Amino acid sequence: MAYQLYRNTSLQESLDELIQSQQITPQLALQVLLQFDKGINSALAHRVRNRVNFRNSLNTYRFCDNVWTFVLNDVEFREVTEFIKVDKVKIVACDGKNTGSSTTE
Repeated sequence: MAYQLYRNTSLQESLDELIQSQQITPQLALQVLLQFDKGINSALAHRVRNRVNFRNSLNTYRFCDNVWTFVLNDVEFREVTEFIKVDKVKIVACDGKNTGSSTTE
């Protein structure tokens, strides 16, 4: 099953509005979200190849249910030609490998 980390997007908000106005059913909205999750996970696994270096001050970290969560302060992100500095960043990292659980489609 694909991770559902991308649910808090404008897509979720738009689907909620369509359900409220009775333009789509909740079942159709769920199918759209499932397809969105699969597409995002596939794109991250196969299309993203950029690397970014960063320096920071680690505030907190946690590992629970195969999910790492890091909260970083004073983070500097560097790519080849770009640089950005932010006060605080939260990174959630999940195991991208298939765990062998089967799902029906």
